[in-house]
Amino acid sequence: MPLSDKLTESAVRVAKPAERAQKLFDGGGLFLLVTPEGARLWRLKYRYAGREKLLALGAYPQVPLRLARRRRDEARRLLEDGTDPSAKRKSERAARVAAHENTFERVAREWLEKKSHGWDPGNAKIITHRLEADVFPWVGNDPIASIGKESLLRVLERIERRGALETAHRVRQYIDSVIRYAMDTERAQANPTPRPDVLATPKPRHFASITDSKGVGALMRAIRSYQGSLIVQCALKLAPLVFVRPGELRRAEWSELDLDAAEWRIPAEKMKMRSPHFVPLSRQAVKILRELHPLTGKWQ
Repeated sequence: MPLSDKLTESAVRVAKPAERAQKLFDGGGLFLLVTPEGARLWRLKYRYAGREKLLALGAYPQVPLRLARRRRDEARRLLEDGTDPSAKRKSERAARVAAHENTFERVAREWLEKKSHGWDPGNAKIITHRLEADVFPWVGNDPIASIGKESLLRVLERIERRGALETAHRVRQYIDSVIRYAMDTERAQANPTPRPDVLATPKPRHFASITDSKGVGALMRAIRSYQGSLIVQCALKLAPLVFVRPGELRRAEWSELDLDAAEWRIPAEKMKMRSPHFVPLSRQAVKILRELHPLTGKWQ
């Protein structure tokens, strides 16, 4: 049914305020509300689910008559489809607010906060630095729900171009984990992280190691002849006796050691695989630790 439009642009333009608010009706529920303060506001009166409701359509002259009518017609089409235009507007506004709040950086930092408690502190620092240096400057402000594969690929290609191929693969894994976290918390619907095979394959690195008995003997003689501090001497002598990672040996605490039982129990939070580790101590290791104890403090 065609709407009966009654207002004209000139009538709207010359509308003057009065002591009480005035309503100048156009058609199809559209009217201009003229307030005593002089504001001219477009409103749409309609019924939904048996209730009378109002929808704000903007203010004149920013919204001229023709645009107000177009917005009225759009709202009417929604009503014909069974949709409340006010509810739709609120939903869209909430989605915009959520998109603004849930940027990639904000979600990534939330992911870091939750996950880093179970990581080695040094590893957590590295992951945070890589995201801050290589990801956030480029896509950190993008809503995570609408971030695109092309944007993420450009992030990874920048890392590739400086020759850091292994870093590019690791950063891809971090991005993938962040977006999966966003999906699990209902802030993203899809994962646009590029597949690993779009990146160049890094060449395997071979680290120097001693593979013959003569080399081992030379290393042990070098350790015994070290003339530095007692603490470093003890650490060097312990390393080949306990076979733990240097970081685990460096962060050892007396509370973890039972020298009478010749045991060292490393808690899970200090281990890379997040499970406790039991290290039996040889007579030589116990002797070194007893020599070190008076220098490094009381038992905890």
